[in-house]
Amino acid sequence: MNTKNMEKNYLLHKWLNNEATPEEFELLKADPEYTSYVQIAAASSNFEVPEMNSEANFEAISKQLKPVHQLNKPNIFSVVWKVAAVFAFLLAGYYYTTTFDTSVKTEIAQTETFSLPDNSEVVLNAGSKIIYNKKNWSDSRALSLDGEAYFKVKKGNKFSVKTVEGIVSVLGTQFNVFARDGFFEVACYEGLVSVAFNDTLVKVPAGSKIQIKNGKLAINEATKNPSPVWLSNESNFENTLLPIVLNEVERQYPIKVILEDIDSEKRFTGSFTHENLDLALKAICEPLQLNYNINKNGVVSIYAKNSK
Repeated sequence: MNTKNMEKNYLLHKWLNNEATPEEFELLKADPEYTSYVQIAAASSNFEVPEMNSEANFEAISKQLKPVHQLNKPNIFSVVWKVAAVFAFLLAGYYYTTTFDTSVKTEIAQTETFSLPDNSEVVLNAGSKIIYNKKNWSDSRALSLDGEAYFKVKKGNKFSVKTVEGIVSVLGTQFNVFARDGFFEVACYEGLVSVAFNDTLVKVPAGSKIQIKNGKLAINEATKNPSPVWLSNESNFENTLLPIVLNEVERQYPIKVILEDIDSEKRFTGSFTHENLDLALKAICEPLQLNYNINKNGVVSIYAKNSK
């Protein structure tokens, strides 16, 4: 830009700011472009400078900005605590699963054969339940029985079968335990068993059995069979109350038995099969001069022959 233009721009600047002297104003008027200067000045005189609200502008800009998250360095102690917590959880789960009792249960018309942790064998009759603890088995070979089971026990430390009627203890033998409804029977087929009930201890050698009814010793005699007959799908009874016999029928067949005007003190001696309901009912009813009827809902009514 030449000197002449610089001087003209300087005069124009002073004039627009009302700083030009009369002499400088006369020089500017002599310029051929003076008329355009006047028009520009008139138009720009109506311009207004917008007010600036700095606080409002700052707030609006802040809302548009996304926060920047600072990456924290991992705390070594926090990591250690988390690992310890996971380890403790796994340890608690292991302890829970290894100390929890094992339960074996049979339903109606079902038997179950299984081995205990020491390879002792158990055959569980229908409608029965056994509970034992695997973890403590080597220290205490003890289990709970509700119902009937046959045991072939491996030799070792004491083996105990606990029932609500009494406790059977052995070192290694074969025996059968029946414990239901106040009726407790133990038969020994090999070795020797001890039966504890109501502060009484009875030794039962191989080939013998005892029956305890309502806490009192009722029978102590020889067994007639080399093993429990129920292992061959039969139930056998000697001078047993009829309701107890019929309860066993209900465990072997999916039925409900109702006694109609029958003396509940009637007793039965004999056996019935687990494989044919009609034959089973005949085996029980005929010796006692009873009849039976089976309806379509599986309900069996038993009544005296001369009553209908």
